[in-house]
Amino acid sequence: MNKRTFLKTSSVLLTGTMLNHLISCKKAEARTNWAGNLTYSTDNLHTPKTVAELQEAIKSCKKVRALGTKHCFNKIADSTENQISTAEFNKIISLDKEKNTVTVEAGIKYGELCKYLDDNGYALPNLASLPHISVAGACATSTHGSGIKNGSLATAVSAMEMVNGKGEVVNLSREKDGDEFLTAVVGLGAIGIVTKMTLDLQPTFKMKQVVYQNLPMSELEKNFEAIMSGGYSVSLFTDWTKKNVSEVWIKSKAEDMKDIAPAYFGATLATKNLHPIEALDPINCTDQMGVEGPWYERMPHFKMGFTPSSGKELQSEYFVAFEHAYEGFMAIEKLNEKVSPHLMITEVRAIAADDLFMSPFYKKTCVAFHFTWKQEIPEVMQLLPLIEEALAPFNPRPHWGKLFTLKPSVLQSRIEKLPEFKALMAKHDPDGKFRNEFVEMNLFGAS
Repeated sequence: MNKRTFLKTSSVLLTGTMLNHLISCKKAEARTNWAGNLTYSTDNLHTPKTVAELQEAIKSCKKVRALGTKHCFNKIADSTENQISTAEFNKIISLDKEKNTVTVEAGIKYGELCKYLDDNGYALPNLASLPHISVAGACATSTHGSGIKNGSLATAVSAMEMVNGKGEVVNLSREKDGDEFLTAVVGLGAIGIVTKMTLDLQPTFKMKQVVYQNLPMSELEKNFEAIMSGGYSVSLFTDWTKKNVSEVWIKSKAEDMKDIAPAYFGATLATKNLHPIEALDPINCTDQMGVEGPWYERMPHFKMGFTPSSGKELQSEYFVAFEHAYEGFMAIEKLNEKVSPHLMITEVRAIAADDLFMSPFYKKTCVAFHFTWKQEIPEVMQLLPLIEEALAPFNPRPHWGKLFTLKPSVLQSRIEKLPEFKALMAKHDPDGKFRNEFVEMNLFGAS
């Protein structure tokens, strides 16, 4: 190649590179999480369509994080160098009618999977409030639905495939891999990038949903467990302003809800569909009023076909052992005057114990205090330490994908199986490719 050709070719390549970078930067301005409170720290987003392409992407990156449906409110999925989207991994692979399992690609959303399962006579044991989240992302963060006898979404996982930090395809199963499997399921994106998961199923069923209004807080002291056990899934909603629970959402298998009582522990049956925030239009909420429907159209709070809100909100959530449910509730109630001005709504629900090493529900059934905040970031970030301090006697654990300010040393002290998790990180990601600011601070930080 002569000098003139070299300069011409170099100029074209440089211009192309600059244009691509400018295009990437332009896209990155809009590349925020779902709520818009976090702008991702890198322009470099890889979107592989095959496992081989994913392997190459991981091998080519010094640092990288998996990116799902972007519903996390903190920096767990962030990277200053590279992100890999699982959006193209969105297919149903197989349905095993002998083992009663379904195998899906990691990026499929629950709402995209559920109708297929129902059409084939199956149901998932649980769903989160939103069906818009991906299977792998929900499981990696131990995201959950509600129900004192229902585990988190991750407890349905019986096998998984991932590409680790060395670019190797790794298959793990509950049946064959014991503790390594139990460690990897709630993996925080720090063990590998998941490509597919096998989920346990149960026979399909119909559900009904009813809502009661204005449950006196005084009823919680002696009846908390009974109230939370009143259906397959039960959620309490309060804004902490009136010394009551404004709404109680009860979701039950249709066969278990023969009659609808006019009252529930002092709360009265609603006469119309409601949004968890009563002032808002319930059009995007799943049907109530005891109308029978498929499990996947009742178990979430919001319909798949609707955007649940504008996204202009913040979320934080803390888990406390169920035995401390009432004490924890009243500890937050004491902060009502500070909390309520910045709050949209608080949801209180229960989650059954599991055996997943990095799950907040490891070996203990928990109550969840879930806060949906107005997008007032400075004010909310000042409130979180007050809530954490109020709950401190009960050793709260935060949701992995939501906002919290717990000191790393405190958080680490509450994770019984953290040494095993770090050992598995070292095995599958010896160069620390998946270790970002969130992982370094919360799992390795000393402050």
